[in-house]
Amino acid sequence: MPLAPHIIKAMESSSAIRLAFEEGLKLRQQFGAENVYDFSLGNPDLEPPAEVKAAIKKSAECTEKGMHGYMTNAGYDFARNAMAEKVSGEQGVKVEGKNIVMACGAAGGLNAVFKAILSPGEEIIVPSPFFAEYTFYCANHGGKLVPVNTKDDFSLDIDAIKAALNEKTAGVLINSPNNPSGKIYSKEDICALAAALKEHQEKTGREVFLVADEPYRAITYGKTVASVFDVYKSSIVVSSFAKNLSLPGERLGYVAVNPACPNADKVVTAVVYCTRVLGYVNAPAFFQRVCAEVWNAPVDYSSYLRRRDALTANLRAAGIEYGEPEGAFYLFCKVPEGKNGSTDENDFCKCLLEQHILGVPGTGFGKRGYFRLAYCVSEQTITNSAQAWKDAVANWKK
Repeated sequence: MPLAPHIIKAMESSSAIRLAFEEGLKLRQQFGAENVYDFSLGNPDLEPPAEVKAAIKKSAECTEKGMHGYMTNAGYDFARNAMAEKVSGEQGVKVEGKNIVMACGAAGGLNAVFKAILSPGEEIIVPSPFFAEYTFYCANHGGKLVPVNTKDDFSLDIDAIKAALNEKTAGVLINSPNNPSGKIYSKEDICALAAALKEHQEKTGREVFLVADEPYRAITYGKTVASVFDVYKSSIVVSSFAKNLSLPGERLGYVAVNPACPNADKVVTAVVYCTRVLGYVNAPAFFQRVCAEVWNAPVDYSSYLRRRDALTANLRAAGIEYGEPEGAFYLFCKVPEGKNGSTDENDFCKCLLEQHILGVPGTGFGKRGYFRLAYCVSEQTITNSAQAWKDAVANWKK
């Protein structure tokens, strides 16, 4: 039976992250794990906090009748109220449980939001570089992702975003701290973006949503992630517990609609409806209970900072330039000039592979001439890779 042509096309340009990760599995079988330096997948390696494990045990031992059954598509009221408390503290705006929709991870939340706000042919603007899967999430619902370049330091280029706004723009999607660059967008940039969207709305009468994807909000190195709720009414926050509590496989996230958003109740209702008809039905019942209890469990992220510093030292020694991450656990690096002046990211990643280093070409992140590294790996992997980086660059320049 033939597959849908657009699916075949999408599969051909499928996630380079997963392809690199699978290549790493083969290399480890062939050369041993200690001789492979896999920086491909952003899979947090910190263990969930003790409080999370205790809550898991408590929920598993609970004999309450019906605790594994359906609930409303928006999620349990107690979970929505807990997330409202979390978002209120982060955004500096009072949020109620009725403004929350529990989701199957941030990815499920984004898909529900895009289905709710996109009409066929409409556009979502995103600063580049961006998480590669955003392209597919928009396409899932008949929309088009429109990348807009950031400045050299990966900060927002407000003029470029203004130029991209048009009558088809349904939303602007930001991700701070950013995957793949680790950039945290400043409060000044967020305010300037909000002003640009307000100006566009006054000129066109079109409401444009500002969607903030925030799964890395808690993982920062001395900087604070700016609120969007306090500067722009038509804003939506999507997040999860994949990165901050190291629970990526449990698929628990949420959507928060700004209570000041025009027709906020209708927006929430639309996201709830889309959660159902997309087949998610509801967020996982078990981890709604867990995360509602321990969403604010303390986590020590200092090892990510140590590993960032160790890996950047290796890169500097090898002559590779990069943007300094302010949060998350990624490095977005410039491809050094190679033979005949080449800066092709795909060829360079193949050159890295010869030294058993796995990185991801920047093409999928909307940026040619760059590659991404995830440093949520063992410190030993980073230390052992030092010479491999030097050898890879030396071979590339030959």
